[in-house]
Amino acid sequence: MDSEFKPLGIGDKVLKAIEEMGWKEPTPIQVESIPYGLEGRDILAQAQTGTGKTGAFGGIVLETVAARGQKPSAIVLAPTRELAIQVSEELSNLCKHSGHRCVAIYGGQDIEKQFRDLEKGVDIVVGTPGRVKDHLKRGTLGLDRIRIAILDEADRMLDMGFIEDIEDILQRTPKDRQTMLYSATLPEGVKKLAYDYMKNPKEITVSRDEIVLELTKQYYIPVGRRNKVWALCRVLDAENPKAIIFCHTKRMVDMLVERLQKLDYPAEAIHGDMTQSKREKVMQTFKAGKIDLLVATDVAARGLDIDDVNYVINYDIPEHPDVYVHRIGRTGRAGKEGTAITFVTNEEDYYLRSIIAYTDMEIEEMIPPTVEGKETVRKVVDYDQLSDIFGMVKFEINIGSEDGVKKNEIVEMMIRDLRIKDLAIGKVEIGEETSVIEVHKDFAKRVANEMREISYSGKGLKSRPLQR
Repeated sequence: MDSEFKPLGIGDKVLKAIEEMGWKEPTPIQVESIPYGLEGRDILAQAQTGTGKTGAFGGIVLETVAARGQKPSAIVLAPTRELAIQVSEELSNLCKHSGHRCVAIYGGQDIEKQFRDLEKGVDIVVGTPGRVKDHLKRGTLGLDRIRIAILDEADRMLDMGFIEDIEDILQRTPKDRQTMLYSATLPEGVKKLAYDYMKNPKEITVSRDEIVLELTKQYYIPVGRRNKVWALCRVLDAENPKAIIFCHTKRMVDMLVERLQKLDYPAEAIHGDMTQSKREKVMQTFKAGKIDLLVATDVAARGLDIDDVNYVINYDIPEHPDVYVHRIGRTGRAGKEGTAITFVTNEEDYYLRSIIAYTDMEIEEMIPPTVEGKETVRKVVDYDQLSDIFGMVKFEINIGSEDGVKKNEIVEMMIRDLRIKDLAIGKVEIGEETSVIEVHKDFAKRVANEMREISYSGKGLKSRPLQR
């Protein structure tokens, strides 16, 4: 079988599965680690979710251990239920033609079902440390035939307090096993774990930034809070994407999903307040293509590995650059191009500049696209977005020096006829035909709505807000 994965040592059965999964070419972590792994080397890899690491250790496992065993020959430890499910599903796809059987075990799922799955025979177990320990205590899982042990997102497992569970699990496996550890960062705790339980590991580093630069086009849209839904609908109408949309809070996720559903967009929410069964159902629906939009918080989205997501939309811009990098890593995967769009309000410009400085990436400004004859949501005037850092909004009015108007007359008219406090009025610039006046945003609606009701020397007045 002609494939760019074949030179790495991958056999025909797995190559056929890779072709059916739509993978075109191996990622850097796969190129670097698979040949060493197939030699039996222990591997210490610094690589984030989205770099293709599941395909890397999956390829090694499927070419190393025999299929159709009763007890597992390989075990993968993951920090969260979501990641365990994702890894298990991807490995199951990879072993579609090889005959290997993969079982996921994690908290929140019926343990009796897991008993039955394990009793049928299993080659690869993917589990969270707590649930693996539970099965070991019950005697429903044996690790005496493990040939390969994999620690996925090791730094996060240590942060979550799993170090003792991990050590206990590893100590129950044969000492001559092969061990592979993947971690986004390599703090001292992870390094100590590696060198306590690994034999002369091959160290590999893959930069997430390089992957993002190669595969993901990045844009930002300057837009006020009141027009975020308008901008989002413009993107959805023009691109029809399969997208993950990120919000800061669970409340905002629920509010946005409710709004999108009312507008007939196929969207569902995923966040920490949902039950595990509900989250799994939503993920299955999303993967099956029954919905195209997944609205999520950062916590809930950790570990989501879905290869056909072609857009990530930051409805709320992240405050930390590393979160931005992690978010946009949900697209541009498995050799496919992706697009990341971030909404940025005036007050959030600092965060955008911080992201650009941190990542050294170009993020291009985008004008919200339009679809001829379709306007799902109308744009409204957002005075927060139009105001400066002091909250002042500029208005153009249709009188100037040709009408004989003076600055003090405009100010007095604002105070008298529009009931605007003098402290809320800023600079006044008199032009020939028009003038520009600054008004605090708290009074902006009054200027916009009531200016037409007054006149100067018999001339009816009009106003319009100006962009900064």
